[in-house]
Amino acid sequence: MSNNAASFIAKSTIKAADLDHRRKINFNIGKYNAVVPKGKEQFTDVMTARERAKNTKWRAIEHLDQYLENFEKVITARGAKVLWAENAEQALAEIGKICKEKNCKTLVKSKSMVTEEIHLNKFLEKNGIESVETDLGEYIQQLDGEAPYHIVTPAMHKSKEDVAKLFANKLGVPGGLSPEELTQVARIKLREKYVQAEVGVTGANFIIADIGGIAVTENEGNARLSCAFPKTHIVVVGIEKMLPSINDLGLFWPLLSTFGTGQKVTVYNTIVTGPRQANETDGPEEMYVILLDNGRTNLLNNPITREALYCIRCGACLNACPVYKNIGGHAYGTTYSGPIGSVITPHLSGMNEFKHLSYASSLCGNCTQVCPVRINLHELLLENRHESVVEGDSALGERIAWKVWKTASLSRKMYNMSNGKLKNRLVNKVAGAWTTHRSDLDFSEKTFNEMWVEKNKN
Repeated sequence: MSNNAASFIAKSTIKAADLDHRRKINFNIGKYNAVVPKGKEQFTDVMTARERAKNTKWRAIEHLDQYLENFEKVITARGAKVLWAENAEQALAEIGKICKEKNCKTLVKSKSMVTEEIHLNKFLEKNGIESVETDLGEYIQQLDGEAPYHIVTPAMHKSKEDVAKLFANKLGVPGGLSPEELTQVARIKLREKYVQAEVGVTGANFIIADIGGIAVTENEGNARLSCAFPKTHIVVVGIEKMLPSINDLGLFWPLLSTFGTGQKVTVYNTIVTGPRQANETDGPEEMYVILLDNGRTNLLNNPITREALYCIRCGACLNACPVYKNIGGHAYGTTYSGPIGSVITPHLSGMNEFKHLSYASSLCGNCTQVCPVRINLHELLLENRHESVVEGDSALGERIAWKVWKTASLSRKMYNMSNGKLKNRLVNKVAGAWTTHRSDLDFSEKTFNEMWVEKNKN
């Protein structure tokens, strides 16, 4: 068992028994479940919209090389610089180089899961650069020294009382402030950072091939400030975020909003196509776009798992997953948690280290049911399990057990020999894992075949 698997088991065991934690999660997910049906009402036929979105992403991923090259060509013509990063180390090196050239002391960053993926904040801290999260949820998590808990709502596991206590401890404000008062405190603190920062970093919800632009959707306006106030704007985005055309946003923005937060459309939707132009008064002087691979081509290389690259990071599968709702986001020990994280992490970070995530599922299919682009997530979890076995990542004892089971199952005589007492001993005593958190199984002393023969012997 890998260290990551052992950590996952330990953390999930603790969190599953934490009733206060589960109460907070179920409360917040309950609010989400109440508003999503209202958001869906904007679609005449939501299933057709989802199918169309899936087909669009299929086209984008199947021709990803062409779309990426066209994106680079168009946005470069408007003065942006496109950098290609094969892994996290290359992306961090490029960001470090830019920050050094700009003599950057303070950097503001909008919400971005891909920068969490490459651990940008830790890198900047080591290099003496203050990196400030400007999304309220991310800011709360940064103050608490925690990673995001959820793809869309980073501080979902915290109550308003938790946040008030955190602000009092970290920022010296009075305790017991209301959510509105806490938001105003964060607003004042962050506004100072926007005008101080030499560099602003954002992610991108989508990159658009035909116009050479990045699309960002948000509810707070912090992403707009992060890319417009500082003189240098750096975009870090995974190569899979591609959309063929600006016309696709008319479908994808509402889909992302509805399945992500239950809104018809988020408050701020922005398209950035380059740095400030000669006839413009606002915007950064320079813009860099870092196109990150970091294992995504591993998914692209497999015709089956390639479908996972359709994901638009709405977080709907996390909210629907019974496992996530019991153990929470931090138990996974990865940047991307929940069903989509369990599918992609083994390919991004190594099957041997993270194969256990593909087994952390009930395979109920609820994740597939709610996915706005109809990714067959539960089937991809099974594909990961299959790949881990083919690659030899399964334990010797596991392989022997399945070999014995297969041999016995193919022989009626051998199967009948394995009576109830033998099965009970193997499962309840030898295997052990089943009875760690469950009562003993009690197999029938005779197989169905034996009972059938006895019943019909005349």
